[in-house]
Amino acid sequence: MNHRSFSVILLPTSQCNVACDYCFEKKDPHRLSLEVVPVLTKRLLDHMEREDIAECEIFWQGGEAFLMGPEWYVAVRTIMEQAATARGHRFVHSMQSNLIGYSPAWNDLIFDMFGGSLGTSMDYPNLHRKMFNGSAESYTDTWRKRLDEARGAGIHIGVIAVLHQGSLEAGAEAFYHFFTRELGLDDFQVNTPFPGGPANDSASGFQLDPKELSRFMGELFDLWIADGIDRGVALGPFDALIDHFTGRPARLPCIWKENCSNQFISVDSKGTVAQCDCWVTSEPDYHFGNLFLEPDLTRMLGESPARRKFVERPGKLVLEADCLECRFLSICHGGCPVRTHAALGTIDAKDPYCEVYKTVFTRAERHGQMLRNLPSSMSTLTSEKESISSN
Repeated sequence: MNHRSFSVILLPTSQCNVACDYCFEKKDPHRLSLEVVPVLTKRLLDHMEREDIAECEIFWQGGEAFLMGPEWYVAVRTIMEQAATARGHRFVHSMQSNLIGYSPAWNDLIFDMFGGSLGTSMDYPNLHRKMFNGSAESYTDTWRKRLDEARGAGIHIGVIAVLHQGSLEAGAEAFYHFFTRELGLDDFQVNTPFPGGPANDSASGFQLDPKELSRFMGELFDLWIADGIDRGVALGPFDALIDHFTGRPARLPCIWKENCSNQFISVDSKGTVAQCDCWVTSEPDYHFGNLFLEPDLTRMLGESPARRKFVERPGKLVLEADCLECRFLSICHGGCPVRTHAALGTIDAKDPYCEVYKTVFTRAERHGQMLRNLPSSMSTLTSEKESISSN
């Protein structure tokens, strides 16, 4: 059996317990019922068999995934594991939570189902993540308490930081030191903004100036090389790019996949299937179909006109944009269709942060060359520390 992996971003609810300024999801109160989990599981396993896929990664997100409660996930895991084992397949589970609803009641599940790890998000400075009827400051205070409690229980926490104008104004050094020194993190990731939904004033309000963002990302990359890489600090996407440019296996983020339509899908609580959570929650014109209404997921993906747009996008960019002339095309592939759609109202254009990515790739290429030229003992030490930090 082919050992390639298939990934599903699964949204058991789009409800949330906080109110972030840049949230693009419609807060539908619907939740995934345990009664339909066997159907969902069968559809995924059928697709895996048809495509000769051994393992499926399930990324539980929301909304806020914690709203379902730990007992619900225990029941779901039992249903999915029994069905997968009976058919010789495997599900691997991860979870992304805002942590606001974390308590020790989650600990057993987190270790048993999610390998003792959780993903979460926090920005610096936090200006846009807010509690309902509360402030960004109260959100940050609560989040930091939950972070300390979870880490105190031995849970590994990886953090995604979404950049905004305040981040650029604070500067790369203050940003980096907040996560590494003030929070003491050794695993975090930097994302450029990606407001979902149609191009509008709200979405455009979170677009960053490419020149300012390029400078920030370049400075942040240099800081990590100087202060973090030899201490085992994992900072995405820079760490994956270093792997790529030093010839090691690299798992690049979804925005630079050869074609994200070949890597994963997203499914919401009603069975709606789309490319990722950004599309499934706010863009009905880009839905592929419904998993509960259509019994054959493989056929759905093969025949969906909406999905065909994603499949054909890289080829169109090569023909219609200037991507073919770029020496980084084999890494970038035109960038993220979500960011493109939010800025331009179409996916058939290159990512508006194209010049930012070129800056980051150039930095990675230079730093990768430097690391390749290190004495073998130093290079081995760096590789070992990076390996430890990613587990």
